[in-house]
Amino acid sequence: MSHPAKTFANIVLYTVLILFSIVTIIPFFWLVCGALKSQADYFTFMFLPLGEGFLGVAWDRLTLENFGSLFTELNFATNITNSIFLASSISILGTTCAAFGGYALSKFQFPGRTAITGLVLSALIIPGPLLIAPGYQLLYHLGLINSYAGIILPSIAPAFGLFLFRQAMLNSVPQELLEAARIDGCGEFRIFFSVVMPIVRPMMGAFLMITFLGAWNNYIGPQIILQDPDKFPLSVAIAQLRGLYQTNYGMISAGTLVSIAPVMIIFLLLQKEFISGLTSGAVKG
Repeated sequence: MSHPAKTFANIVLYTVLILFSIVTIIPFFWLVCGALKSQADYFTFMFLPLGEGFLGVAWDRLTLENFGSLFTELNFATNITNSIFLASSISILGTTCAAFGGYALSKFQFPGRTAITGLVLSALIIPGPLLIAPGYQLLYHLGLINSYAGIILPSIAPAFGLFLFRQAMLNSVPQELLEAARIDGCGEFRIFFSVVMPIVRPMMGAFLMITFLGAWNNYIGPQIILQDPDKFPLSVAIAQLRGLYQTNYGMISAGTLVSIAPVMIIFLLLQKEFISGLTSGAVKG
């Protein structure tokens, strides 16, 4: 490709990327504006309230009252703590159990291995909503309704994670390396933590982030299982902000912003490790 043609292609590419970036940023900008506006201005102005200030914006009409109300009038600090606890527990336990299960399915020969692998693959294609009713009935008979255990236990062995780690370990962990470790006298747990885990650590980091984001944003599970408002995570607490006769949309915007800010910051800080894990965790070598 000639230099002028390459330059034109780059201009077109960056123009398209900038347009898509603007389309992506607009909803977040609208959310931030909604969190900083009063209830009256929320329905009057699309974004920031117009006025005589800099850039034609009435900066003096912006307020942090919505954020203050979340923590003074509502129990939002407790909801944040609940979300952190649930997301951390589910992501750590889910990643660990999936890695153990993937290691067993990929490197051990035992009766029923093929059947279990087929069962894991079958679980991947079952729509989640179909499992809500039987899952609730099972948790009810186990006495786990309105408990964190009812949220955490069904999430610690995700079928997607089992299959993902199985494929990663099949391609990335040489059988000869495991045999050499066994000859040296290593037990299976030591082999896993000292030999296997360093090889698939990028994949574990990526899956940990995926699981954390999924647990942080999970709404249906906590909404169905938890009944005590003091146990609600942020996703459910924000939905509860809708009133019967009126709704404070500014407060909902502020709550949504508080909810997405931590995970957005984590993703922006760890996006290189996230991409590295997805690309290198399943590559042989």
